[in-house]
Amino acid sequence: MQPTAPLLRRLRRLALTTKQVNGGYYKGTGSKSMGRHTKHGGYIIDYKKVRTYVVPTDLKDFKLTPFVTKTMEPLKGQFEGDPKGGLSGERYLDKWKRENGMD
Repeated sequence: MQPTAPLLRRLRRLALTTKQVNGGYYKGTGSKSMGRHTKHGGYIIDYKKVRTYVVPTDLKDFKLTPFVTKTMEPLKGQFEGDPKGGLSGERYLDKWKRENGMD
């Protein structure tokens, strides 16, 4: 099944995919290497190639804002009486029995 002539013209303007060309075409992700491979299968990181992001120190008068609101209060778990915190198996079983009843 072949596409019609107007559709074929429109398809040629789009970016190539690996299915439209013969073998050997590798599109990639646009990222660069941050090091090199060794002959023993390891990887050596070249720290001159690693991306670093410098954050300004004084951001109080900065006009751009993050996507997360600054007014949200952190959520706190309800694990006051349990020394193991939220990872306690006993606490999980007690909650399960309260919500589902005894079997």
